[in-house]
Order: sequence, then C-alpha cells, then structure tokens
Amino acid sequence: MKSFSKIQQNWRLDRPARGMQWRQMLPGMVVLGVILAARFLGLFQGVELKMLDTLLRWRPAEATDERILIVGVTEADIQRLGTYPVPDEVLADLLFTLDAFHPRAVGIDIYRDVAVGQGHLDLVDVLKTLPYVIGIEKIFNDPPISPPDALPAERVGFVDLPLDDDGFVRRLLLGAQGSSENFHFSLAIRLAETYLVTEGLTLENGLRDRWAMRFGETEFTPINPNTGSYVNDTGVGNHQILLNVRSGPTPFRQVSMGEVLDGTVDPTWVEDAIVLIGVTSEGIKDLVNSASVVSENPGLVYGVEIQAHATSQLVNTVLEGRPPLRTWPDGVEYLWIGLWGGLGMVLIRWVRSPSWYLLVMGLTGLGIFGISYGLLVLGGWWIPLVPTLVALTVNGLVISGFYLYDQVLRSRIEERQRVIEQTYNAIHNGPLQTLALLLRDSGENLSWLEALPKLTEMDQELRDIYEELLKQAQTSTIGEHALLQPAVGLEALLHEKLYEIYLNTLQRDFPGFKSIGPKIVSFEPLNVDGLSSDDHHALYRFLEEALCNVGKHAVNATCLTVTCQTTGTENLIQVKDNGQRLTDSQTKQSASRRGTRQAQQIAQRLGGSFQRRFTAEGTCCELRWPIHPQRRWFWRS
Repeated sequence: MKSFSKIQQNWRLDRPARGMQWRQMLPGMVVLGVILAARFLGLFQGVELKMLDTLLRWRPAEATDERILIVGVTEADIQRLGTYPVPDEVLADLLFTLDAFHPRAVGIDIYRDVAVGQGHLDLVDVLKTLPYVIGIEKIFNDPPISPPDALPAERVGFVDLPLDDDGFVRRLLLGAQGSSENFHFSLAIRLAETYLVTEGLTLENGLRDRWAMRFGETEFTPINPNTGSYVNDTGVGNHQILLNVRSGPTPFRQVSMGEVLDGTVDPTWVEDAIVLIGVTSEGIKDLVNSASVVSENPGLVYGVEIQAHATSQLVNTVLEGRPPLRTWPDGVEYLWIGLWGGLGMVLIRWVRSPSWYLLVMGLTGLGIFGISYGLLVLGGWWIPLVPTLVALTVNGLVISGFYLYDQVLRSRIEERQRVIEQTYNAIHNGPLQTLALLLRDSGENLSWLEALPKLTEMDQELRDIYEELLKQAQTSTIGEHALLQPAVGLEALLHEKLYEIYLNTLQRDFPGFKSIGPKIVSFEPLNVDGLSSDDHHALYRFLEEALCNVGKHAVNATCLTVTCQTTGTENLIQVKDNGQRLTDSQTKQSASRRGTRQAQQIAQRLGGSFQRRFTAEGTCCELRWPIHPQRRWFWRS
C-alpha cells in the first residue's frame, strides 16, 4: 500500500514531466508482436470462427422470410408411407399438388439419381412439365451423385457445402468446376436465379470482379484464403461467400409433406414462393454442423434448412439490400488489433487506482465486444474480436505488472532518498545551525561554560529530530493517505503552522535576533490547491531556513519583515531584514549553501521562483509560486 500510494502521488503531481519509457513499453510490444504473429499463423482461426458463430446466433431475431417455404419429410411422413426413400409416385404427387398453388421456384433436396419405388414415369413427366423445379447433385462425392435424368443441366444445382476444419458450415459455394469439365452451380444460386428472373434480374458475371456472380447491381464477391480469420486456408476460395444465416427461432415457414398432400397448408404460403423439399426426420440424419443457426439440436441443422438459409441470403441481398457478411482488409484488421493492444500498454499510465483500472479495463473490453457485435448486426462486418480482446487484456495485465514493479522499485528508492533528505534538512536547520554559531564563536576564546548552553541546545535538537522521525514513521499510513489527494482543509493550517515556526525560530539563541526591535509580520491564508503534505513540509523548512539565516548572518539588524500571503495569481513567502550587506565572498558562499539549494528545489517543484537579494538596505529572501486551478481527483480509490 505504501509503495503504490507513492506511485499515485508521483503520477498526479509530476505526470506532465514523465513519459512512457521504452523499457517499460518493451514487454507490451513483445506481447503485441507475439499476438499479431499468432494470428498471422492462424492460431486464432478456430476460436475466432467459434466467436463468429456465437455473435450470429445472438443477433436479434429477423422477421420470418415469407419468400421461403420448407416442406419437410418428417418421421411421421415416413411412418405413414411405411418406407424410405420417398417413392417416386409420392414425390410426383407432392410436386403436382404444389403446382396448383403456383410457387415461383421449387428445389428438391432429395437425391433422385435412380428410380425409387413405383411411379418413376409420373415423376419424369412432372419434372419435364414444371420448368421451375430444380433437382440436386453432389459433385465432390466419390463417386459423384448424379441429378435426375429428366432435368437439363440448367435446372440442376449441387448441394456440396464447404466445411471448415472443425466440420462446421460457415461458407457457401456458389459454383465450381467439379470432377467434369463443365461448370456447375449450387442449388441456392439456381433457385435464386429462377426466382429473380421474374423480377427482370438475370445471373451475370461481376463488373468489379469478373469472377463474381451478379444479379443486377448486386455482386457476390468471392472470399479468399485470408478473408477475416481465415489464414492461408486452402479450402477457402473459388466461388465462395460467407454464409449469413437468417437469425431467430423461426426464420422460415415450415410444413410437412403430409400436410401438403392432405391440403391443409395455407395456399398463400406456397403462392409465388420458393419451396424447398427435404428430409426433416432425425432418423434419416440429413444433418450438417452449424453453430450459427438457432435450432432444437444445438450445432445440428437439417440440410434443407441450410439450403433455405443460403437461398434466402442471395434473394434478400438482391431485393432488400440485406448486408452480406464482409471483412476489413488484412492491414486494417492488424492495425485494429495493434491499436487496442497499444491502449492496453498505456492505460496504466492514465488510470492508477487498482479498482478503477480494473473497471476501465472491463468497460473497454465490453466496448470492443459491443463495437464488434454492433458492426455485425448493423452492417454485416466481421471484425477481429478475439485477438483484439487478448491483446488488450494480456497487454493490460503484463504492462501493469511490469510498470507497477518498476514504479514500486522507484518509489522505494525515492522514499529512502526522501527520508534521508528530510533527516538532513532537519539536522541542517537545527543542530547544524547551532554548531555553526558555536564554531564561529570558538575563534573568540569561547569558554566551556559559555559553550555548554549551546551544546545542551544542540543535544535537545538532535533528540527532537529523533522524536519527530519516529512520530512520522508511526503515522505513515495517515501521511500516505494525504498524498493521494489535495491538501483539503489545510488552507488555515498552513499559514498557522508557518506562524508557529516563525515564533519558535525567533526564540532560538541566534545573535542576529538580539538586535531586532520591531517585527512586521503578516500571515494570511495561502491557496494550497494541488499541494501535498511533502510540499507543506518543504515550505516549513524554507521559512525556518530563511529565519535562521537572519539570525546567523544579519549584522546589526533592527527590523524584520515576514510576509505570508496570496497575491491574486500567486502565493508569496518573504523574509526581509535591514542588516548590513555581506561582502562579495560571503554572498557567493551564501548562494551555494544548502539552504539556497533547498529553496531552489521547492520553487522548481511548485513551478515558481526563488530569490535572495542582497542590497544596501538589507537582505530579502522570497519564494513565489503560481496558484493552480483546483485539481480534480477522478481516479481515487
């Protein structure tokens, strides 16, 4: 507590004169460099992707997308059929029933590379008759899974999903070469193309990026292996975009196959909508891993639901301007991390109270989280959160530890120097003054009886110094508490204490005091804003030293003037006597004395000035320092 209190005092009073030293910054710079290197090497990739999932899942719920309808083959439907896969004739009936409600596009997320059960010819007829029906294929399977033979290539989309190293889906592949030389499009892009063509929008190459896919003015720019937290990820590239799932527990309307066949579905749900048919039975396990989707099974989502999210993202980005997920350039991301890591390095310089420091660190971390979350919600910006928090926190803790260790060491050294300084000053202004007079008088054949009173006085002064130092040691806790704040309530105490010192000093047996007759004194309250208890003691020593100099060196002085007052913009302590002027050698010796150096130090400390003037009329010793505006102590624990 003692050392940390001293650190706080030093910072508050001397902060403008101190800067962050490179050796104090070095540990933080090393830590920041390690964090940036770790991200550059991809060590944060896994946790950053998990954080992205969390933030996407925590977004406010969006309205249900009424453009999308999921028709799920549920476990009840399978039990009702008594078989699986769904026979061709049932699938044909389902498409025929949906057609009566005039959907704009239908995607069958069920493989039909071979005939299943009876009614295959009926299914072929329906597929050929309905131009808005899209079938699926799997192009990266070994061997690939073919689409239905009845569908042309422009009505087929693949359902391959790119997976991250942890097996989760966060990206959407819009198009790929596949194992053949033909270019293939995803089911989502095919459904979006079928839906948007009625809006007068066709699928074209990008204008800013020829590799991008574009509908009208909306361009889906592919990501690269270093997008966001991805670092040289060979699985990222080609025609991939980040999957921005729709938030909320009910992103889409969903019915069962049985409800459609029984005619219990609201026709308006189907009319002019994109209908996705897929399996939603846990027994079949057509599931993919996605932690960004709010689902009944955490981390598991039906494949048809992921296709619905992908299709909804494309269509709503084009028609409503729903922001896609996007990232900053790499340089901006690393600059962002570096700036917050740098803040952690300098924060300890501005907030020194432990409780306030922890509070500010916590609020800063929450602020970074809030900025990241807000940018993601409002604009789809995915910015580096985890490495930024790590840089801020680790740097805040490491730098504060190194800095406090350095300051504690410095404060201990300064405390020892202060004790030595105070002890010597007390000896200088007391016993040494008496000893100086004794030595001066010894040249005049001073007898033992004449010297004994002065020796007795010096003995008592030495004992008083011991008692005073012992008293200060016993009340150090109170003294340190005073260092943490301005000298509130000491306006009256300072000038009263100075007057007390004046009275006590003039009672000392100094020859210069014996000839003084009238004494003109003025002790008015001083402005003590910003003064610490150490400053008060320094002012006590200044007045005592100035008076002792009168007592020792003033020759035939008959008048003493002591002024202690505030003069509007500055404080003044002045001691004047009308004693005879010293010789030039004595003047130079006096200017180099210990007392003069003490006065110059306190003047510099207070931002003021000290002068000792020797004239024919006498000697004037004065200390002036400016009145500072009331300091506010925001960071007091």
